[in-house]
Amino acid sequence: MSQYTITVIKNEQPKPKPASDQLMFGKYFTDHMFIQDYSEERGWHNPRIIPYEPISLDPAAMIFHYGQTVFEGLKAYKTKEGQIQLFRPDKNMERLNRSNDRMCIPAIDEEFAIDAIKHLVHIDHEWVPDTPGTSLYIRPFIISTEPYLGVSPSSTYQFIVILSPVGSYYKEGINPVKIAVENDYVRAVKGGTGEAKTAGNYASSLKAQVIGEQEGYAQVLWLDGVEKKYIEEVGSMNVFFKINGEVITPMLNGSILNGVTRNSVIELLNYWNIPVVERRITMQELFDSYQKGELEEAFGSGTAAVISPIGELNWDDQKMIINQGKTGEISRKLYDTLTGIQYGTEEDPFNWIIKVK
Repeated sequence: MSQYTITVIKNEQPKPKPASDQLMFGKYFTDHMFIQDYSEERGWHNPRIIPYEPISLDPAAMIFHYGQTVFEGLKAYKTKEGQIQLFRPDKNMERLNRSNDRMCIPAIDEEFAIDAIKHLVHIDHEWVPDTPGTSLYIRPFIISTEPYLGVSPSSTYQFIVILSPVGSYYKEGINPVKIAVENDYVRAVKGGTGEAKTAGNYASSLKAQVIGEQEGYAQVLWLDGVEKKYIEEVGSMNVFFKINGEVITPMLNGSILNGVTRNSVIELLNYWNIPVVERRITMQELFDSYQKGELEEAFGSGTAAVISPIGELNWDDQKMIINQGKTGEISRKLYDTLTGIQYGTEEDPFNWIIKVK
């Protein structure tokens, strides 16, 4: 039994809902939001679900000045029977607390956080779209709210959850995307905040992303921040490469996000007895494999895109066209299986699904 009781204030003026075929990623927001406060005296307290509305903060609130914040991303899916379900929310809350620890933010009650998310999704259940490929994106985040300009951890916080009905993250959907390898800018280094899901990591990635988009690329592939030769991750995804029948993904090293979908992909590949290994891999090794005809497939994994095949990598103006720019067999199988489990059309042998009442 949770120590918290959630107060609910219903929105008396519901917003019009967008058509499912008009959904973009992260543009529309539901009628309600969850908020819980933290103070050193009371700990986490006053959980409530209220109408979606602007947040009022002091101009000196520390979030604006020092970026002490963390966030997560997960989704709710509607089955053909109308049941709404979540995919591995326990892993997201575990990771949120790991990010909290790195950013000196007090830990949340993971079990209660999942209950609060379920409650919020249930209240806004009419916002969960049912068109194939759509879902309700869930964004939990924590911000530092103390009005203070000294550089130190805040003494007060807010834990907030908002919801957004979404379509595909990439306009290409399950079709392969083009990725540019980033050689100039770096996103994170070991010992930094790369493995935490915190705003600064994404702010530091924007410059390279904008340049890549101007050149026709959907995202950039980050290399390590010290030698700039080891592959790390794409801005919104972990990455996998199939070389000579073996699937390789960069090992977690303190500067790579421990993706929930990444973990799910590894578990599925092991379940299917497809060789998969986590290790360091350089761009030179990948390029050599490509030139030898041994690079058979590449794809990214993440909550937003699920599985996104990579059809082209551009490294120092050397274009690598992977699998003739087509979706590979493993990419397709992973996408179909993961989305099948999420939407309830495939068996869930791992007990990954949590149903919303």
